[in-house]
Amino acid sequence: MTDPDGYALRPAPGATAPVVRPRRLRTTPAMRAMVREQQVRAGQLILPAFVSEALSEPKPISSMPGVVQHTQDTLKRAAAEAAEAGIGGIMLFGVPAVRDACGTAGVDPSGVLNLAIENVKAEVGDALTVQADLCLDEFTDHGHCGVLATDGSVDNDATLAIYADMARAQAAAGVDVIGPSGMMDGQVAVIRDALDTAGHTDVAILAYGAKYASAFFGPFREAVDSALQGDRRTYQQDPANAREGVREAVLEVEQGADMVMVKPALAYLDVIRRVRDTVGVPVAAYNISGEYAMVEAAAANGWIDRQDAVLETLTSIHRAGADVILTYWATEAAGWLR
Repeated sequence: MTDPDGYALRPAPGATAPVVRPRRLRTTPAMRAMVREQQVRAGQLILPAFVSEALSEPKPISSMPGVVQHTQDTLKRAAAEAAEAGIGGIMLFGVPAVRDACGTAGVDPSGVLNLAIENVKAEVGDALTVQADLCLDEFTDHGHCGVLATDGSVDNDATLAIYADMARAQAAAGVDVIGPSGMMDGQVAVIRDALDTAGHTDVAILAYGAKYASAFFGPFREAVDSALQGDRRTYQQDPANAREGVREAVLEVEQGADMVMVKPALAYLDVIRRVRDTVGVPVAAYNISGEYAMVEAAAANGWIDRQDAVLETLTSIHRAGADVILTYWATEAAGWLR
């Protein structure tokens, strides 16, 4: 017996029909669900959110369809919606009205980010972990993650002193988790000491242990109105280096990080796996702006099924070893996962 193209539908004479048939475990949706190896949960998802000091209404981010710069009021509503969806947390990024060379607005207790922490914490309480980015790039007029030396380079140790002040300010505002993302050497040790000395021993640190100088960050810079001059290759990691990413993550755990991050996610799934196999703390991965934008653009053109592509993307990050995933799809994906 043959099919229309002439191929045999039965084993050739003398051949034995397969005894091991992996397809038996794929026959029905219930069967596939029963043996599924990985399942993303809503509680593993963290929603990154941007809040602007200069806006009176939300401003769409053109390179990230569906994502906006929030006002304080719309941020509270987004946080409440995220809590209702059952996701794990919200990561806040501030966009100040005024920047300077030292990122003063990031330390100001009444600055846009610290005010957002207070507002969101008051809105959702413990229903979400309220997290905040700790970095100077959103607050400096040159756009770098630290203050500059006279030669124009980023001054690592002078930056650490400001990070300590930022950590204390964010903790005083009520943050649950601090996310130092500046890739300054020694940042976690300095932040942990600043928090503990100020009595904030319960504030956790999610350290961006492996953050690469990636081409996929482009849309994020629109999201925070970045003023970056030059690039960040002297402190963010070379995309070619995997062992270095593991080394950075290990160093941050040794300094007191409660969790470590790999950023970006999709181009660094191998690094996520290596870090997960090395450290004993939870591993997070950031499904970043460029990764989001590519899926959204392809879906808008009808080239892929949006929901399936989103869930496949998140599953791949979890399968690689991420316990926690930061993604702009967090609230929407939580609804699909239910």
